[in-house]
Amino acid sequence: MKKYLILPLIALAFSSCATRELFLSITRPAPVTIAPEIKSVGIIDRSKPTDRTKTLDALDKVLSLEGADLDSIGTLEAIKGITAELEGNDRFNEVKLLNKLEFQASSLGGLPAPLTWDQVEGICRDNGTQALFALELYDTDTRINYSTGKTSIKTPLGDIPALEHNASMETLVKTGWRIYSPSDRAILDEYIVAESVVFAGKGINPMAAAAGMIHRKDAVKEVSSKAGHIYALRLIPYRLRVTRDYFVKGTDNFRVAKRRAQLGQWDEASELWAKETENPKRKIAGRAHYNMAIISEINGNLDDAVAWAQKAYSDYRIKPGLSYVRILENRKYNEEVLRYQDQR
Repeated sequence: MKKYLILPLIALAFSSCATRELFLSITRPAPVTIAPEIKSVGIIDRSKPTDRTKTLDALDKVLSLEGADLDSIGTLEAIKGITAELEGNDRFNEVKLLNKLEFQASSLGGLPAPLTWDQVEGICRDNGTQALFALELYDTDTRINYSTGKTSIKTPLGDIPALEHNASMETLVKTGWRIYSPSDRAILDEYIVAESVVFAGKGINPMAAAAGMIHRKDAVKEVSSKAGHIYALRLIPYRLRVTRDYFVKGTDNFRVAKRRAQLGQWDEASELWAKETENPKRKIAGRAHYNMAIISEINGNLDDAVAWAQKAYSDYRIKPGLSYVRILENRKYNEEVLRYQDQR
C-alpha cells in the first residue's frame, strides 16, 4: 500500500464575484528523490562532538541550564525514530543501523563538513549498503524564565497575601541530516529539523514552580524521536488540497452549470461550458475556455487543461489563464517526478 503525507490546504486561486471556489486533492512528489535501484541503506550517527567542540558544548549546556546527558539520550531517540520510519516504509528492502561506527562532529550548532567520498564508499562497501543516512547534528538549547507575582492563599482565617513563583522552560531540539549516494558521489539531501518543548509551572515557592517541569527529559526524548520520523518522511510523496476558481456568470448556461457543479455533476456542467466556447462574445467564450481547463484538470487530462488555459489567455485575454498555465505546467513536471519515484 502506497504511503502519502496529507498536508493542509494551499490556495492557488484568484478571487472574483463572477467565480466560485472548488477544492482538489493533488499528489506532490517526495521532497527527496533517491534512485529506484537503491534498496539497501545504512544509518550512522556522526553528531558526537570532538574534544574541541565538546568543551564548548559543555559550557553551552551549563549556561543554558541543560542536562549533561540529555543530548546522548536524544541522539539515540532520533536514530531510533528514523530507523523505525524507514523500516515501516516499503521504499527499501534493507535498513541497517551502523551503530558500531564512531564519528565526531567538527562544528557546534551547525552541520559539519560532509564525509569524504572515500569514507562513504568504504562504509557502504564494508556494510553492503548503497546509500547512507547520517545524523550530522544533534543539539539542545534550553532557556528558563522565572518571575514572581502577587497572589493570595485561602485559609480558615481568610485570604493571606503571598508571592506566586512562575517558571517556564523552553528546550529547542535541533537535528541535522544528510543522505549520501556513493554511486554518483552526490549528497541527495541536507536538512535540519527543529522542534521545541515548552514547560511551565507555578507555586508558592520555587520548588513547587519547578515541579511542573519534572517530565522534561521524557518530552525531549519524544521530540527527538519525532524528528527522526519527520526526516524520513521527506522520502514520501504527499497529498494536499488546493483551490481552483471557475466562472459561474455570463449566460444562463453558466448559471445552470454552476448548480450542476454544486451537485458534483461536473461532466454535465462541462457540456454547457463547451457550448459557450463558441459564444460570439469574446469574454463569455474566454471564460468557457478557462472552465474547460478546470474540468480537464479534474479529469486528470493535464495536456488538455494546458491547451484550454493557454487559449483562454492568448485568444481571449482571460488574465487568470496565464497563472493557471504555469500551475498546470508545474503539476505536469511533478507528475513526471512522481512516475520516476514510483519506479521501485
